[in-house]
Amino acid sequence: MSLATDERAALSDTLERVGPDRPTLCEGWTTRDLLAHLLVRERQPWAAPGIVVPVLHPLARKGMASYADTPWESMIGELREGAPAWSPYRIGKIDEVANGAEFFVHHEDARRGEPGWEPRTSDEERDEQLWALATRTGRLLLRRSPVGVVLRRPEGAAHVVRTGPGLVTLVGDPGELVLHLFGRAAARVEVEGTATDVEAYESVGRGL
Repeated sequence: MSLATDERAALSDTLERVGPDRPTLCEGWTTRDLLAHLLVRERQPWAAPGIVVPVLHPLARKGMASYADTPWESMIGELREGAPAWSPYRIGKIDEVANGAEFFVHHEDARRGEPGWEPRTSDEERDEQLWALATRTGRLLLRRSPVGVVLRRPEGAAHVVRTGPGLVTLVGDPGELVLHLFGRAAARVEVEGTATDVEAYESVGRGL
């Protein structure tokens, strides 16, 4: 099982089901905007740097705008078929490292953009990959935290991702922890600790 491959397929199915106009967790974006972002990232190398480099944001916006008149079904088809042959994302290991979190988080952005959402049914293999992702990237994503942080699954497995004065423990299923680490408020995670430490933790941003 590859998280990137499975989430690409699952996200494509969800987008096909909900259509292009559904709100997402990405502020101001519909599902069409979200899908355009993903396609620019994989298929427009001239515009993709604008996704992460603020001064180049206009390039990314221009790339996304180029999909304004593309039929929704065609956009989903491009996502399903994967990156072009010339793209480094076509390489299995790069795809897994670069796209596992990307597709999982954006899939949930699409699923949770409206009230009434529920987490997906637990899947043991997916959960193990998401737990590995959370423990591997937690230090980077929580680099602004002024207190130490421990991740803990409900069944008890725990991992220290950051040390420091004070301590909070983030408790949740692996997928919920990943979403929390990437800055999503729509995630079922409990933040345990003293009131002072929790307040300090929640006063700073998370994610990239």
